[in-house]
Amino acid sequence: MATDPRQLRPSELCRYLNSTPLGAVLSERQLHRHRTRAGLRVGNERQVDLLRYTAWLIQMRHEPKPEPAADPYQTLKERARARNATLSTAGRDIGELPAVADPARKAQAASNFQRFCEAYFPQTFHLAWSEDHLKVIRKIEQAVLEGGLFAMAMPRGSGKTSLCECACIWAVLNGHRAFVCLIGSDEGHAMDMLDSIKTELDANDLLLADYPEVVYPIQSLDGIANRCGGQLYRGQRTHIGWTAREIVLPTIPGSSASGAIIKVAGITGRIRGMKYKRADGKTVRPSLVVLDDPQTDESARSVTQCATREGVLAGAVLGLAGPGQKIAGVMPCTVIRPGDMADNLLDRDQHPEWNGERTKMVYAFPDDEKLWREYAELRAEELRAGRGLAAATQFYREHQAAMDEGAQVAWPERFNHDELSALQHAMNLKLQDEAAFFAEYQNEPLPLEAGDAEELSADQIAAKLNRYARGVVPLAAQRLTAFIDVQQNLLYYLVVAWEPNFTGYVLDYGAYPDQQRDYFTLRDARRTLTLAHGGGLEGAIYAGLTALADEILGKEWRREDGALLRIERCLVDANWGSSTEVVYQFCRQSAYASVVTPSHGRFVGASSQPFSEYRRKSGDLLGNNWRIPSANGRRAVRYVLYDTNFWKSFVYARLAVGMGDAGCLSLYGAKPATHRLLAEHLTAEHRVRTEGRGRTVDEWKLRPQRADNHWLDGLVGAAVAASLQGCALEGQPVMSAIRKRRRRRYRAIG
Repeated sequence: MATDPRQLRPSELCRYLNSTPLGAVLSERQLHRHRTRAGLRVGNERQVDLLRYTAWLIQMRHEPKPEPAADPYQTLKERARARNATLSTAGRDIGELPAVADPARKAQAASNFQRFCEAYFPQTFHLAWSEDHLKVIRKIEQAVLEGGLFAMAMPRGSGKTSLCECACIWAVLNGHRAFVCLIGSDEGHAMDMLDSIKTELDANDLLLADYPEVVYPIQSLDGIANRCGGQLYRGQRTHIGWTAREIVLPTIPGSSASGAIIKVAGITGRIRGMKYKRADGKTVRPSLVVLDDPQTDESARSVTQCATREGVLAGAVLGLAGPGQKIAGVMPCTVIRPGDMADNLLDRDQHPEWNGERTKMVYAFPDDEKLWREYAELRAEELRAGRGLAAATQFYREHQAAMDEGAQVAWPERFNHDELSALQHAMNLKLQDEAAFFAEYQNEPLPLEAGDAEELSADQIAAKLNRYARGVVPLAAQRLTAFIDVQQNLLYYLVVAWEPNFTGYVLDYGAYPDQQRDYFTLRDARRTLTLAHGGGLEGAIYAGLTALADEILGKEWRREDGALLRIERCLVDANWGSSTEVVYQFCRQSAYASVVTPSHGRFVGASSQPFSEYRRKSGDLLGNNWRIPSANGRRAVRYVLYDTNFWKSFVYARLAVGMGDAGCLSLYGAKPATHRLLAEHLTAEHRVRTEGRGRTVDEWKLRPQRADNHWLDGLVGAAVAASLQGCALEGQPVMSAIRKRRRRRYRAIG
């Protein structure tokens, strides 16, 4: 126990003041003064008491304080905290893993994808495999184990999606691939596939029995994703991941699947640069990509969307593995229409790297067509009467041997409960919709039939080729016209050469600024007017019009015979938003003011007053569903008004005319693929026949799935400009501004 300085005698206090603790606190001068007072002036009790009190204060300040008595409440709280922490840790720890139920089955399935599907997914694959299934399974197995790219067309309902999902599970559970990317036609489809994979991992007892190192930690979550971050195994975090777009398998020592990732994405979503940093600090990239039907019905109909998805596949998807790495890929798909994404990728001439192969529902159709015609008539009659397929099925039962003769189906086990065979099932699908059957079940879509103007397809338009080089004017052409469609970010232009009878040849078209790629939309334009010229919107449009005019109007276009022609009339769209005044200003001030004319397209419906009933005013010029009002004093430049519905029907009629006939409109070049984007624009609208005020009118509407129609507007404007310059169909009077001016001049002279 420490000495209390207040109880010391003067001599003892002197010795105490000389001790080390006190000497460390007091200065030398203070210490000398205290020693003197304690030793020589002992009789001064007041001074001695002061020294005693000083020493006691110093002792209290520098000696360690005794521990306070324990608080019973605090002790109770600490015990409760420790108990709860122990219970929490015990609850987060999944404990010991169950033993593998059947090591032999697991070992056999590890390197055999067919065995894996049969052993662990018997309810999904309950029918016998077809030869085509086994072929697809072997290619999936080869891609996972050895690498390579494989595209396989399979009929609808063949189990493509289920095979893709099982391939992802097989690849990661057995350690064949550390990062698998599953890509669908869109993000929603991809997330649906991931949900299906999650269901298998969370509820498949067969997988739990043989893969406890993966499935047991997953099932220990009890479907609560928030438990992922705190899950422990033997006191260490498992780093399991369980989100809407990815699964990260638990990190378990000795597990082949430790830390493996399955991630999904839509082919048009965020794919480029996909990577994941694991708990050990290693960054991994996808090494296997599985694409399940990467196109939709809508995208298959769009040339632009098909080209965009092909570009994403060739660039972003196949580059997922990163520099110096080669990715493996499997793509089960279905051909929806000729020339769609699947059709192109399956073509080994266009894409030999994908090793494309097509499978069918029926490889050979039956020989006895007469019996099947009778079956079709009976089936249709019974369905119209609402009696179902019973009578037709009975007819097939009675003549099955003859009706099956010569037929060869791919999957004999595929038919419905009210049908007798896979052949009957296939023929029912064919009778239901022959075009859909050959596209989605045979992967050989029927060629689009040629029709009139309203049935023109993008493929038909793109194939309307005259084999002239780009920019070369055919010998018979005498007039050149152009149109510029003004948009906020781009200027679309189109140049056409015309014969007097309205036979037309598209010489050139494009966008300014040049996008330097074959397929683009106004929405995804990278080089815009503002980026090219700077300044405000009006200034950028004016500068763009000036530069584009120098490019196409200042150019001499060479004809076959060596003659040089220039564009006689160029209409400029003045309808877009705030560009109207800029367009008029450009047409007034341009070096090509005698050539450029502002234009306004007008929607003239069945209930509208047609141009033919327009009452002509002094100074107006009238033509074939167009008119040029007298000059406006405020703008001081004349402009053209035209009926867009009439001229769109007119242009489509020219596109429908056969090659070599008068009035035919054709495209330059010899390769249809050159004009895929142009054809997309030209088919962006469809006609609707409407009656009103005693007349029938074609009203043109934009298709819901299409966005850009700017070159359609350009072709229509170029045709209107040709009419202004005197072109007319054979047998029709020439209605041109030039002739009307001459006619008035002759009347004045007379």
